[in-house]
Amino acid sequence: MEQIISPIALYLICALGAGGIALALPRRSGSKAFEYGGGLLVAVALGGAALALGLKASDAGNPMPNLFFYPFALIGIGASVRMITHKRPVYSALYFIMTIIASCGMYILLSAEFMAFALIIIYAGAILITYLFVIMLATQAPTGDGDDDLDDVDAVAREPMLASAIGFVLIGLITAAMFGGIGELPEPKMTQAQAADSVLAHLPKKVDKILDREGLLEDGWRVSRDHETGLAMIDVDARTIQIELVEGDSVSATRTLGAQDWPEALAADNIDRLGFNLMNDHPVMIELAGIILLMAMLGATVLARKHTELEEALKAAQARKLGTMFHDDEPQATGGQA
Repeated sequence: MEQIISPIALYLICALGAGGIALALPRRSGSKAFEYGGGLLVAVALGGAALALGLKASDAGNPMPNLFFYPFALIGIGASVRMITHKRPVYSALYFIMTIIASCGMYILLSAEFMAFALIIIYAGAILITYLFVIMLATQAPTGDGDDDLDDVDAVAREPMLASAIGFVLIGLITAAMFGGIGELPEPKMTQAQAADSVLAHLPKKVDKILDREGLLEDGWRVSRDHETGLAMIDVDARTIQIELVEGDSVSATRTLGAQDWPEALAADNIDRLGFNLMNDHPVMIELAGIILLMAMLGATVLARKHTELEEALKAAQARKLGTMFHDDEPQATGGQA
């Protein structure tokens, strides 16, 4: 960890961040001094973190992070701080979306496109919609912009000092454990290229498209498949590909493409590897996640239906009451003209 940031600087930054968050959490006090002071402490902590990382990087001769890292980091941290300090739950949900989008930008910088799109689809899509359903059904719309219209659960933070202290202690411990655990990881058994090519054996259609686009397949030719497993006949170590000519339902000829014919575009990216791992090794988990999200949506729909029926019943009772009052106040008709 000392190659990235000094441990003392890390723990000091965590302490400043905890104090700033504790001051910025919602409270009934009408003064904005605590909120502004907390925001200032969080900004000082962020500036100290950036300065410490920059000094360590310059001393070690390491390159600085990508230029786009800094706006994504500032937007993500600022939105996350505002998400837990805003008194309006709906605005907190919107800041949550901003935090997710900033995190997706960082994942894209790390060439983890699958994680970026998964965050957008799952968190900013399904889970956030469920949050909004719960917020709309569990809270009552305020009649004004004042804090007096808010419930205590939104206007006042419970145990702000304890919550902030525990949160940033966990951040410091997890960061230290992460840097301490990286050096103890075992060495990978295969290189990244070999691991990617091993996945290509399970994706013969992808190999066919790449070879055809590179002009290595003539009409009727395709990558050979194993008759029992259906895997593509690819030798990862020798970098060879066996192709076959299919005429009708039978194979009439075969030949082998050597390492010199291996195209540079023939490589499975992280989306291919992660998608194959999820669908091949964890299909039940994917189905369970979909069922859980579906049940959450159905539960929110049932609650909304009950809420609507209750509102309709109240409106009908109010209409009957007004009708009775109007009928009692109506003047009695006279018997005839004099």
